[in-house]
Amino acid sequence: MSTYKRLPVTFARGEGALLWDTQDKQYLDALSGVAVCNLGHAHPAVTRAVCEQAGRLLHTSNIYGIAAQEALGDTLTALAGMDRVFFGNSGAEANEAAIKLARLYGHRRGTRSPMIVVMENSFHGRTLATLSATGNRKVQAGFEPLVQGFIRVPYGDLAALQAVADNQQDVVAVLVEPIQGEGGVNVPPADYLPGVRALCDSKDWLMILDEIQTGMGRTGKPFAYQHYDFKPDVMTLAKALGNGVPIGACLARGETAELFAPGNHGSTFGGNPLACAAALTVCKTLSEQQLWDTAASLGEHIMDGLRHALANVRGVIEVRGQGLMIGIALDRPCAELVGRALEQGLLINVTADSVVRLLPPLVMSEQQADHLVSLLSSLLREFVAGK
Repeated sequence: MSTYKRLPVTFARGEGALLWDTQDKQYLDALSGVAVCNLGHAHPAVTRAVCEQAGRLLHTSNIYGIAAQEALGDTLTALAGMDRVFFGNSGAEANEAAIKLARLYGHRRGTRSPMIVVMENSFHGRTLATLSATGNRKVQAGFEPLVQGFIRVPYGDLAALQAVADNQQDVVAVLVEPIQGEGGVNVPPADYLPGVRALCDSKDWLMILDEIQTGMGRTGKPFAYQHYDFKPDVMTLAKALGNGVPIGACLARGETAELFAPGNHGSTFGGNPLACAAALTVCKTLSEQQLWDTAASLGEHIMDGLRHALANVRGVIEVRGQGLMIGIALDRPCAELVGRALEQGLLINVTADSVVRLLPPLVMSEQQADHLVSLLSSLLREFVAGK
């Protein structure tokens, strides 16, 4: 079906931060399959783990014990400081699980119509519940009636959240991205997420963090909330967890981790041996090589380079981000830059109409990063000059 507006290229192979198309033209990948391939392409450890697991066992179902799933659950909960995890196959499924947890939490407290506070310009998925939670009218248009139970407020605005707390009785949770990805790489004020945590504590709400794009080392920590001194009640992961093998996860702690009982939720493929073998290898590689530290330093290097190269360029509003989650905000729509960059052998993305989004692999070299800065800054200067 015509659900994608594809670019005129097909890739045949990859290695690290590089891709080659079917004509053997080389490209520098600054998108990582939209924050998926944090370890780059054809990572030898992931390749080995997938091949070995495929030769042993692919699927049995969650009717039975799955050793790799249990090992991955132990690994993720230890890394995140959480208690339990539900495995699905995507970010949307992870967020569906989180929404169901919030509603169950509310009903257990006697709330007949539990409400979840969500943010403008957010993105949480394309299932009916997650597109209803998403703060993007384009995603929702044509799929009404939307799922009820969401209250929307501006992102980064604690006063707006406090106003909801003062006037709404049935709120049970806040669902928020630590950094908005699809919304334009929007980094909140430093006091915002701690303030959300404090308000949730004062109102006995769940704090649910959508770390689908920010997680697995991308922002310079294993998970973005670890830049702060708090933990969420629920956290969702997907994208980079399997480095391209589909897997999603919804983690919870405390009483929330004990809410689901047999029959409350499930997934045929979720947490199968193949996906968990890949994800275990991703976790091990990220941890052993401390690649989140690489993301922090390389991200600063790229942002410093871009800020220097674009300092006096009219039309460039801001270079912002954290770690290897970077946005260059322009004063005009710039979707055509994707095609221009592709012609020059560079993969980028434009989101929120006017923000160039960079999500390079965490294994990108400094030399490749410098090439990225040089090529992209040149493209941007030409674009804003009308060339």
